Amino acid sequence: MFRFLALSFLTFAQPVWAACAGNDLRALLNAEEQAALAAELDGQPFTTGNHWRATSDDSAIHLIGTMHLADPRLEPHVQLLAPIVENADLLLLEMTDEDEKALQTRLSSDTSLLLLPDASLPELLSEEDWNKMSDALSARGLPPFMAARFQPWYVSILLAIPPCATAQDLSVGGMDARLEEIAMAADVPRRALEVAETIFASFATQPQDVQVQMMLSALVDPSAGEDMFATLLASYFDENHAEGWAVSALLAQRFSPIDPDQSADIMATMEQTLLVDRNRAWLPVLLDAAKEHDTVVAAFGAAHLSGETGIPALLAAEGFTLERLPF
Repeated sequence: MFRFLALSFLTFAQPVWAACAGNDLRALLNAEEQAALAAELDGQPFTTGNHWRATSDDSAIHLIGTMHLADPRLEPHVQLLAPIVENADLLLLEMTDEDEKALQTRLSSDTSLLLLPDASLPELLSEEDWNKMSDALSARGLPPFMAARFQPWYVSILLAIPPCATAQDLSVGGMDARLEEIAMAADVPRRALEVAETIFASFATQPQDVQVQMMLSALVDPSAGEDMFATLLASYFDENHAEGWAVSALLAQRFSPIDPDQSADIMATMEQTLLVDRNRAWLPVLLDAAKEHDTVVAAFGAAHLSGETGIPALLAAEGFTLERLPF
């Protein structure tokens, strides 16, 4: 999940005021899923911990794994991290508040980033699949006639949030926003890790048939979607971000209407696009920041911390020493 998703709901959706009541499914994985999870996590570095400090010479980068949704459980973590942000020389974010407002302004007048240029979703789907898609979009406050021109990849991301999640939950008080507010109050400079349109361009380059499969894979039963959502959040607060991503992939294979092998391929594409490619693009930004400042805080989605291509591992390969700190 990432910050522009919140912006998407603000731009296009009406509030859905139900509360989520999903169950954490990690303890309910079957034997095959448990084995697959263990194999996936085996040997991976930096699978846990939402707060790491990378040090090299006289520079330190605090790496904070965030979630982009409001949740009362964030409060003690925000309070613990506040002094670190207040005393930093720079705060790096996936998207700053100014970038978000500029993107919202652009989307309100130029929807080419989100719309199909010469087709519509009903033309790309069977009648049965479009009817299911219409129901799923309506449940999230999105009129199907409006969403019919959306890029398939964009619809897949909208469907990743279950109907129970409110538009307010997606736009107010996530970890990123809270830390940015603290930085602004303390006059700590802020900078984005990437250009705001990066994520749009990354997905738009995917072949259309892949985008369609990505979209169909998100058509899970609402109750299953709530459980998957609850499971991901529980993994975050347990600081088990690698487990959270891996379990999400396994549950997608269980609940997605598309073939399990296709679901696995879609998750691999999402991982490459959302995590691996962006991590590598962020590395020079982090290295430059460390050269310019003594203390940098970099706050981004927690899934970017995991594995050999995660930010901590990439910094370790550059000679930084990594230390897990309290979160």
